[in-house]
Formats: sequence, structure tokens, C-alpha cells
Amino acid sequence: MAEIFYSIQGEGRLVGTPSIFIRTSGCNLRCVWCDTPYTSWRPEGEEWDLREIVAEAAKYPGRHAVVTGGEPFLDPEIEGLTAGLGEEGYHVTIETAATLLKPVVCDLISMSPKLANSTPWKREQGRFARMHEQRRLNFAVMQRLMDGYDYQFKFVVERRRDFVEIEEVLSRLQGVDRSRVLVMAQGKSRKALREKGPWIVELCKKHGFSYTPRLHIELYGNRRGT
Repeated sequence: MAEIFYSIQGEGRLVGTPSIFIRTSGCNLRCVWCDTPYTSWRPEGEEWDLREIVAEAAKYPGRHAVVTGGEPFLDPEIEGLTAGLGEEGYHVTIETAATLLKPVVCDLISMSPKLANSTPWKREQGRFARMHEQRRLNFAVMQRLMDGYDYQFKFVVERRRDFVEIEEVLSRLQGVDRSRVLVMAQGKSRKALREKGPWIVELCKKHGFSYTPRLHIELYGNRRGT
């Protein structure tokens, strides 16, 4: 477990909702722009018993729990954790890259399929690039998550042509509700987000997608525990 903290949901359909974030450590991808490198490029954290996690969550007044990462589906205890949170009456969101699947208790699956802009061709001499390319899109998993849970898609956009790839991804899935497709700017600073926001909004309007801010960065900057 990398960290547990209480903040607001900064992205997606529940933006602004007070939420308890339970961040697992470890990831099967290596996004070049990853904003939590302490869970992926250099994973860190401590072992937590499931009862300790649920007890820690109970210290906060929020009733929304967000299991995030890294990649939560890598965690060997993810099924027990989500079941325990569900039994305590939490609304459970799982934030995932949608490359792995386990039978979890979940009220909202927040899928963030990684576009080509995420591949680390040059970072660390590109040693993770081929692995990342092979793993970053798993359409069978996306479809099963769509069919089994309330869901949203969150795509991270770096450049205008990313919208073409988003459409290609959606075309390979059956029954996508486009009202659940959200797009956000790739950026770790208020300045970067504000520079990209206007043209992303215009393309969202053209494609019929929703724009999502990264409210936690707007409010607190890019730092842990927010």
C-alpha cells in the first residue's frame, strides 16, 4: 500500500466528491508522464492488513472510497479489500488502466486506457517501451468491465491527434455510452492544464465527449495526499 488519504475526487463523473483514496503500489505499465512514479517506476509502500485499511478509512467522514494505484488489479488482496469496503457501506470506485480483471465489488469502474502518448520510448533508454506497448490496451478486459459494472472512460490527451486514437479504441468496443467518455489534459501543473484545456474542450464538443478537469491539481498542485 502506497498511501491512504482523504481529499476530493479531482477527475471524472464524481469530481468534487469528498473521497478516501486507497492507493496500491505496483503497476504493469510505465507511462512516460506518470504522476505517481512512487507506485510504478519506483514502487514504494508498506504491507497493510485489510482490517487496518478499512479501520483507517473509517477515521474520515467521507462515504466514497477510491481504490487507485499504480494498478489496483495487481494487488492480490483487491477482492477482499473491495468486499470489505462494500460491507461497510462505502461507494467504491476503482481506478484502473483496464488491462487486468478480477471479480471485485465496485460501484464505479473508472477506466483509463493508455493512448500512444503514454509509451516511454526515451525514458530510461526506452527499456520499458516494448512491454508498455504490448500491454497498454486490452479490449477484452474493457468490454467485460463495461458489461459488468457502472463505468466511465477517462482518456489522457497530450496532442490533438489523440482524439483519433480515442475514436479507434471506442470503435472496438460494443455499446459504449459516449456520455461516459471523459477527456482530460496531460499535465502536472496548473499552467500546463490551462494551456491545453481550451483546445481539448473544443475537440470534446466536436466528438461529443465530456471534459474533465484535474481539480486536485488546480487546487493543491501536483503533490501527494491530495
